[in-house]
Amino acid sequence: MSTNTHAVSRRSFLKTTGALGALAVAAGGAASADAMFGEVPAAFADAQEKITWGHCAINCPGRCSLKFHVKDDEVAWVDTFTSKDAGFDDLQPRACLRGRTYRRWLAHPDRLSYPMKRVGKRGEGKFERISWEEAIDTAASKLKEVIDTYGNEAVYVPYATGVSASTSRPFNRMLNLVGGYLNFYNSYSTAQISCITPYMYGSKQSSGSTLSTAEDAELILLFGSSPVETRQGGAVSHYDWAHMREKTNAKIYIIDPRMNDSVMGHSDTWLPINPGTDAALVAGIAHYLIEHDMVDLDFLHSYCVGYDEETMPETYKGKNLSYYDYIMGAGYDKVEKTPAWAAKITGIPVETIEKLAYEVGTTKPLYVNQGWGPQRRSNGEWTSWAIMALPCLVGQIGLAGTNNGTREGSNSVSLSSLPKGTNPVKKSIPCFLFTDAIDHGPEMTAKNAGVKGGDKLEVGIKYMINYAGNCLTNQHSDINKAHDILSDESKCEFILGVDTVMCDSLKYADIILPDLFRFEQVSMVGTGGDNAYMIAGQPCTSPKFERKTAYEMATLMAEKLGVKDEFTEGKTEEEWIVELYEQSREKDPELPTYEQAMEQGVYVRPGKKKVSMEKFRTDPVANALDTPSGKIEIFSEKLLQFTDGWELQDGDTLAGMDTLPAVPVYIPEWFGVESTTEEFPLALTGFHYRGRIHSSWGFIEDLKEVNPQEAWINPLDAQDRGIAQGDTIRVKNQFGVIELLAKVTPRVVPGTVAVSQGAWHDADMFGDAERVDKGGSINTLTTQRPSPLSKGNPQHTNICQVEKVSA
Repeated sequence: MSTNTHAVSRRSFLKTTGALGALAVAAGGAASADAMFGEVPAAFADAQEKITWGHCAINCPGRCSLKFHVKDDEVAWVDTFTSKDAGFDDLQPRACLRGRTYRRWLAHPDRLSYPMKRVGKRGEGKFERISWEEAIDTAASKLKEVIDTYGNEAVYVPYATGVSASTSRPFNRMLNLVGGYLNFYNSYSTAQISCITPYMYGSKQSSGSTLSTAEDAELILLFGSSPVETRQGGAVSHYDWAHMREKTNAKIYIIDPRMNDSVMGHSDTWLPINPGTDAALVAGIAHYLIEHDMVDLDFLHSYCVGYDEETMPETYKGKNLSYYDYIMGAGYDKVEKTPAWAAKITGIPVETIEKLAYEVGTTKPLYVNQGWGPQRRSNGEWTSWAIMALPCLVGQIGLAGTNNGTREGSNSVSLSSLPKGTNPVKKSIPCFLFTDAIDHGPEMTAKNAGVKGGDKLEVGIKYMINYAGNCLTNQHSDINKAHDILSDESKCEFILGVDTVMCDSLKYADIILPDLFRFEQVSMVGTGGDNAYMIAGQPCTSPKFERKTAYEMATLMAEKLGVKDEFTEGKTEEEWIVELYEQSREKDPELPTYEQAMEQGVYVRPGKKKVSMEKFRTDPVANALDTPSGKIEIFSEKLLQFTDGWELQDGDTLAGMDTLPAVPVYIPEWFGVESTTEEFPLALTGFHYRGRIHSSWGFIEDLKEVNPQEAWINPLDAQDRGIAQGDTIRVKNQFGVIELLAKVTPRVVPGTVAVSQGAWHDADMFGDAERVDKGGSINTLTTQRPSPLSKGNPQHTNICQVEKVSA
């Protein structure tokens, strides 16, 4: 009897189960959508129901739809955009499991309800309730005092991602009206790739092809990305990845130290690699391609600069500085980058590297994509550059089914934002170095810390407004060091915190203001993936207790500082939203009217396949890139010139060099697989987790129960340490100690421990000499040393030791 008699294709199965799932929600009502996290409260059973639309506003491009069922001015349950008739190709911006738990957050016992002032030590978390008048008066008076004493350069708004909407940055606008504030550049997520991409492709050609473009590929390489985990939701990369995977005929390889959830069900696509060594893999592939005459010389000579001697800038010819010279051992470190060389570093067998290289050289179209994990490392600029160089070597850029090696692009609805005005302060710092700017600001220069807009800082940060952010400690690096800096009130003299709940960073505020969610106020947001959509919403309930919107808070401060009229321009926040939306409609006439948008809640429209750099490939002269040469720059003279005279640390560049490399080389990490020690013999890397977006939702008990904080450890490493599945273990290094559960699994490469980022820090910072973090935050173990070029966040570059906690 044939084993295929009753076989069902995976695509057919998904169509069936998807339809049944939608039908179950429609038929089951509240219990179906909320069943995972409890029944609808009985007290709401007989009350009249009101339905409002809203959107998630956390740092995920999904911005998924939320459908609130409200009774007696309380949210009874949270649904999302679904249809029982939807087919596999139909766009549905459904919320993920996190979005469906918003009722838990909305009415959590720890929800902030009143203004408060600190009564304990900074970081101790002791506060008392005060009036709004006292809170605003204190915050505004202290701001004026700092400006009068130190100047506006001493004022700072730290990087924060807890709120995204068209009017979500009112404090920046208010501050610009009273003289401005110290700017920042970069992000915690993408500093390295955002920095290096313009050197190679220019600033106008940096976006990648949509995932839908990969449907036309024959080979797909995905470096360090897991779309179904990092961007969950029904209409962004999670869905786009699953949709593409079912549509394409391509062979797929996911190159990652972890068998991530995007691999699951397709284990043959996982190519395990030692963390931080992607550039070494690319170099080994490049050597094979060159040796076997598989590179596309016509493309490299016509469209690129710096591949070989023929395409080098005239000034640098004859110096063995080309990419070819680096790969073949004639330049830079004088080491030939053979597959055997790469195998020792990456942990990937020579035969596998050669087989992959052969497929890269012979398979077209080739779609190369990278997530933001490989670049969030000490060598991240060169890692992301190397991955981008790979499709160039075989001419697979600008054609159907290809990508330029960056992260996938998107279609989206773009909405105008509340204007911030002009900031009179022109200096800026890398956002990752804000603790340095508090601790020793005047020592920071353009050459040692990436200060822009001036040669150096004149003063440290003395006043901060931390709005909807957990990057002061929890999402920053080396939490113990951050605590020591922030708890010293002689350094940063005042911190205003604005949030919905007491996260770890908020413990360092001097005054706390209680925020409303975007779905508790009028709000709009536009976003998209392969397709585009927009969500418009009205308040789900009336404001509870003494919570206010951030716009109201900024207005109160502006009034106290004498700039209210300039700040509001006589408009309420909703009037701003209407005005901004009309500006958006002038640019995008397809959008519905404001009234229609508010009535329908969710607006969707199909996107189109976007091929990155298609116009450049068609005509590289008429569509020249905005690089100095107008071409793709595999060698960057601009980078050499910009970094000339920079103060570098040991390990920032290749051994024996005193400048940063001008081609995409492999640089061993300071705390990586090639720099482990007897004390700390394991590499430690982070990843994104289904139960949180960064640290958002990190305190929701139901989500913590189904997504426990665990350290992934290979059975070989666990056996050596007597560790079994579910044991409580300690992961430690030179920066700190965390306690969490062990997940013993072959889904992580030997020699590497993987800990999901975003867990809430939980340590006694004043009574425990070891400061053991029992919340399991990986940032207790990460370094504040930035990557060398972008001065970015290297939070996946770590080494550690693991031990079992005795019973």
